[in-house]
Amino acid sequence: MIRIDTSINAGDLKHRLDELWRLAALKVIRLCKNDHPELGTPVFTVDGRYTSRGWTEWTQGFVYGGALLVFDATGNEEALELGRALTNARMAPHLTHMGVHDHGFNNISTYGNLRRLLLEGALPFEKAELAGYENALRVSGAVQASRWTQTSDGGGFVYSFNGPHSLFADTIRSMRSLALADQLGHELRGENDQRISLLERAMDHAVTTARYTVYYGEGRDHYDVAGRVAHESLFNTNDGAYRAPSTQQGYSPYTTWTRGLAWVMLGFAELLEFLAVARSHGIGDESVGDVAGDMMLRAAQATSDYYLAHTPTDGIPYWDTGAPDLDAIGAYLDLPADPFNPYEPVDSSAAAIAAQGLLRLGRFLASSGNQDGDRYFRAGLTVLQTLLSEPYLSTDENHDGILLHTIYHRPNAWDHVADGDSTPHGESALWGDYHLLEAALYTQRLFDGGPYYTFFGPNGEAL
Repeated sequence: MIRIDTSINAGDLKHRLDELWRLAALKVIRLCKNDHPELGTPVFTVDGRYTSRGWTEWTQGFVYGGALLVFDATGNEEALELGRALTNARMAPHLTHMGVHDHGFNNISTYGNLRRLLLEGALPFEKAELAGYENALRVSGAVQASRWTQTSDGGGFVYSFNGPHSLFADTIRSMRSLALADQLGHELRGENDQRISLLERAMDHAVTTARYTVYYGEGRDHYDVAGRVAHESLFNTNDGAYRAPSTQQGYSPYTTWTRGLAWVMLGFAELLEFLAVARSHGIGDESVGDVAGDMMLRAAQATSDYYLAHTPTDGIPYWDTGAPDLDAIGAYLDLPADPFNPYEPVDSSAAAIAAQGLLRLGRFLASSGNQDGDRYFRAGLTVLQTLLSEPYLSTDENHDGILLHTIYHRPNAWDHVADGDSTPHGESALWGDYHLLEAALYTQRLFDGGPYYTFFGPNGEAL
């Protein structure tokens, strides 16, 4: 169980953040300069060098988006020019990619960050430049929303690259793409010019995820533990009925892959923030938003509580809470995580994603006077504090990665295991690096007094 530092504040991390940004500027700029798309998108490191691993090209936006975050935090103009130029030169195919559920990763991290920087005044305002980014985001949201499966309970979901039967936990963070496109006044058009609300699809997907992906300890099956998450949920495409939990990257359908858990924590927290601002501006159907908001809040708290209870004391989880050799480590939940143990790897990328989810949920609850908010917020800072220190922060300037001890696909044995070791460790992944930078920027804004960092605009003012 995480030991929350109850006295920690965002400003306490300032010196650690300064060192993170120094290292990140060196590594992100070098990675952008060495980017060769014909060799495949960088995914994870092998012996400290980023290499490609084909599945989908879902990490390209993290390369260029990371450069934009470095500029945002430090004012590094070289990082800005690389991030902006490479986005404009190479990201367009992702806008109309019909075959993936990853638009919220690739396109919000690039076009979305550039739009946000313009609106916040970090870049000289150019109306045509803003229009280009916003049109890109409109297209992306509509294309993502077109991957739609109707469920028998009247809802639906954006299906994964596995096909129309498959709902991934990860996809909750791509609902940012639909929400932002709706905010920009866009809609999806179907057969016979049918108008399809992007916000309603985002909320329907959120409700479906909360209902089927997240467990609440209500006896749904023999392994129904409150806050547990199934990576994949399977549906009968003939009638839209739910069939069973599944997984692609976890140990089993009945254990919790911790990065999937983290995606759910962060995805719901961000959507709760968006929905609150949208409601204050009278956007969308209030009844739909109320139902979705209640279910998202319940899911966000359940999964956050599960994370706090099923993660080692320093806030870094092992790759799956049911990994088969965890018992060989001993009382692992009563100790700091050991990334060098010979039995099961940790996944620091899950921690980086979860940290931001805890921080955002904490702020969201605190804004309405909920006393649980402070606990979640300080838990998020506790996790981030661990990640900003060795052995997780990659202080070797020759190592391409920023965050060490990440895991991609343990069941497929894709992660690099060094000679003489039995488990992978010491390597980085682009989503780990990027989400550490996101959590860092979010936290830095809190003590610097900058605009509150959201995907949808400075303080929601764009609404």
